[in-house]
Amino acid sequence: CCSETTPVNHRRSRTKFTQDQLKILIKAFDKNPYPGYATKQKLALEANTEESRIQIWFQNRRARHQKKSEPDEDLESSQDQDHLEEEIQSREDRRSRTNYTSLQLHALIEAFSNNPYPGFDSREQLAKEIGVPESRVQIWFQNRRSRFHAQRKSIEATQNGPSLSISCLIFPEPEQ
Repeated sequence: CCSETTPVNHRRSRTKFTQDQLKILIKAFDKNPYPGYATKQKLALEANTEESRIQIWFQNRRARHQKKSEPDEDLESSQDQDHLEEEIQSREDRRSRTNYTSLQLHALIEAFSNNPYPGFDSREQLAKEIGVPESRVQIWFQNRRSRFHAQRKSIEATQNGPSLSISCLIFPEPEQ
């Protein structure tokens, strides 16, 4: 009866780039494998796709690039210096921090308490409701899960077991 309904927690379908889009991305990657936010925005416009898809493509490309060729020790030190210079430059190009209103945070926290691992459809719906891009909702959930696990480990270490209610981790007291 219910097998035809769409599952709530399905993944985003795989992004398939055209040959023209790939040429644009590969050319940009060859120039700089660590592009800043402004560059990724420009590439997204040029390739007619979302900036978040560009970001994932670069992450995947860097991962594949590292696996193919492990550099020699001599090359590593010069590459470390190059990477340091690129990192300083990319900090300047970084996306500005996303600030959430109290209403947006309340909706995010409530959704997290219901399901800390929402699927693409749930994140997209929540993003529309609170007026932020789905990619920002995805990052918020990743960060919240990380914080949740770190806090839980810390409490378990100090309390000799999980005797404290987890509600304080999901709904922390506001900072003064």
